[in-house]
Amino acid sequence: MFASASPGRADQPLTRQEAVKAFRLAVSFFHHEVSTHGGYVFRVSSDLSLREGEVKVGNSTAWLEPPATPAVGQAYLDAYLITGEPTGLDAAKATASALIQGQLLSGGWFESIEFADDDRKEYAYRVDAAEVGKRRNVTTFDDDKTQSAIRFLMRLDDTIEQGDVVLREAVMYSLQGVLDSQYSNGAWPQRYDGTQEVSNVASIRASYPETWSREFPNVKYSSLYTLNDGAHCDLITTLIEAHEIYGDPRYLASAVQGGDFLLAAQMPLPQPGWAQQYDRNMQPAWARKFEPPAITGGESQDVMRVLLKLYRRTADPRYLDAVKLALKYYQTCLRPDGRLARFYELETNRPLYMTRRYELTYSDADVPTHYGFVVESSLDRIAQELDEAQRLAPDKLWKSSKLKPPKPSTKFAKEAAKVVAALDTRGAWVESGTMKTHAQTGVQEIIDSKTFIRNLKTLAMFIASTPE
Repeated sequence: MFASASPGRADQPLTRQEAVKAFRLAVSFFHHEVSTHGGYVFRVSSDLSLREGEVKVGNSTAWLEPPATPAVGQAYLDAYLITGEPTGLDAAKATASALIQGQLLSGGWFESIEFADDDRKEYAYRVDAAEVGKRRNVTTFDDDKTQSAIRFLMRLDDTIEQGDVVLREAVMYSLQGVLDSQYSNGAWPQRYDGTQEVSNVASIRASYPETWSREFPNVKYSSLYTLNDGAHCDLITTLIEAHEIYGDPRYLASAVQGGDFLLAAQMPLPQPGWAQQYDRNMQPAWARKFEPPAITGGESQDVMRVLLKLYRRTADPRYLDAVKLALKYYQTCLRPDGRLARFYELETNRPLYMTRRYELTYSDADVPTHYGFVVESSLDRIAQELDEAQRLAPDKLWKSSKLKPPKPSTKFAKEAAKVVAALDTRGAWVESGTMKTHAQTGVQEIIDSKTFIRNLKTLAMFIASTPE
């Protein structure tokens, strides 16, 4: 057990000097002790002996999905941008180096990065291999893995004014991979290995299948047109940002093409929403055994938001029209508890769920716990965003996404004091918790990347808004 770095400070006024000291200590510990080769995982045990992402990993593996490597790197970079503290920039550069070590020949990233020599031989890492051969070369767009890596690397490249040739080259290569993997109708697959045929696919509008199997067909879905887990929307967001940073018209054109696919993928009445994935006939299709062909109340909310973002960037009224139609429909789909079902049955619009035996049902009484079959509603917020977009003049629609330091304020002081008081002498934020993949070990204290990111932001905001 490690003592607090600032015992008894939580109820006392925090000085800027104390916050800077805590900031440096926390960054140093996470960078030098928690990372592996500059990469991160979801959580580690408090003694640093156990690590996990979505699965159990060893000391030579980093994870991609937020809140792991790219998200931590972005936290470092954001903290540097608003405070000017060089320790944040140094840690961000180390994280970028880790990501570059994990970039594949297909352009993006798999779910993890291996640093052990023997393990690296299994993957077509761009820094190691001139050709794929029998190595794994699968870029994944699932769960914002590749997209978050690209966004972080782009922002770092922009911050250092494209002063690192290796970093810049990795960014350009990854963006080219996004362009190359886009189907000619504007869609993207969930995964891409450079061998899929992406041109000459039919550009048709979505429709309902005459029939669909209510039993899982157990076929691969990774090449389907994928909205599942934010894949498509995260790519559009990344491309819009790439255009903002580099000014290359290809990136905006690809984003717009992705938006046009979303317009084509909007289902016809009576359910003008979206499915999680579509087959080549532009009809909703199975993904995993708990993801049936259906209208989704989950990813569709992301779709509406990214369409509003595209409207702000292009002023194309088609995007507004699609959101208006979808929003009106989804407002009729709310459950009595104010939330949305993840799935609505095609044409009947009945909420669909799965039992723990993975059988389709209309009841949510026996759903598996590993997946969100009920999702929170952001419809009110989307309606506000729609109203705001409609009221703005065309020349006021787009605003830069670049981070700006906060103005002087005392509102962060109380929360920052708690954050500093919770820091142990090593520079770690240890909390009660378990490790899903190490349940048998009885671990009860963990260090969580999500908590680190949140606390680092709190400290940075306090430092930046407090005069020296």
